Amino acid sequence: MSEILAEVTRSGVVESQHSGHVVLLNADGTILLSLGNPQAPIFPRSTIKAIQASAMIRSGLTLEPRLLALVAASHSGAKMHQEGALEILASVGLNENALLNATDKPLGEDERRAWGSQPPTSLAQNCSGKHSGMLATCVINNWPLDSYLDPSHPLQIACRTELETLAQEKVSLTSIDGCGAPLFMLSLNGLARAIHNITVSQDPIHQEVLQACRDYPEMVAGEGRLTTRMMREIPGLFMKEGAEGVEVGSLADGSTFVFKIDDGSWRAFGPLVVAALEKFGISATPEETPIYGGNKIVGSIRAIL
Repeated sequence: MSEILAEVTRSGVVESQHSGHVVLLNADGTILLSLGNPQAPIFPRSTIKAIQASAMIRSGLTLEPRLLALVAASHSGAKMHQEGALEILASVGLNENALLNATDKPLGEDERRAWGSQPPTSLAQNCSGKHSGMLATCVINNWPLDSYLDPSHPLQIACRTELETLAQEKVSLTSIDGCGAPLFMLSLNGLARAIHNITVSQDPIHQEVLQACRDYPEMVAGEGRLTTRMMREIPGLFMKEGAEGVEVGSLADGSTFVFKIDDGSWRAFGPLVVAALEKFGISATPEETPIYGGNKIVGSIRAIL
């Protein structure tokens, strides 16, 4: 029941297609556009990190905006990101050894190249900010540290409750995310409602988290990445990507876009985000995604919205 969302062209011919599902909500939460199956159950992956961060703040975590944005991040693994995670840990007397997230090399292309042959670490992995925030929240509440990734842990129950409240929908399945944290399944519509509701919420916690992300987009992603570029360009935009082709974004008035690409690819994200913003009357710098033939550009990726 998915629909074609983007086409890859070469010499004027459609060579490949990316299908999936899209929901766009107006500022008042009504549906502006729905493609594919809006009730499709999906794993939102890292797109809900701002919601998880909200649950941590509600549970007593206190951080400056720069570090709060890092808790809501899928960071590139730059020095500022890794040092920021260490700051969060040190604030409650912990160090890198407390992290239980998966090990990896940096997510950012430049950062990964600079990393070279060094072994992967939990600190370099893109979710180390979130995990540092989780651990700090546990220390503040005297919750166990060695089981903070268990779905039945008080921290994870708080994260699930925050998501369900904002989505106005119960989680249908709990799995494990790539970083090792619990992963909550809900519908695409539910994810759209959650992003819309956290954006328009008058709850000071929700406002604090989203504003931190808007103020420090380089912490939410990293230099050169789509999320950071778009949030810098469009005032009031909140945006967050997730693994396996999930993307969310909202404007300050509550206008919201959410999409899931069937094949899990990120390569159509740029054109799709620009096209979604155009539906809300926002002109963004075109995201050129060139297709090369040798050293020449012979095609592109175009959104079909």
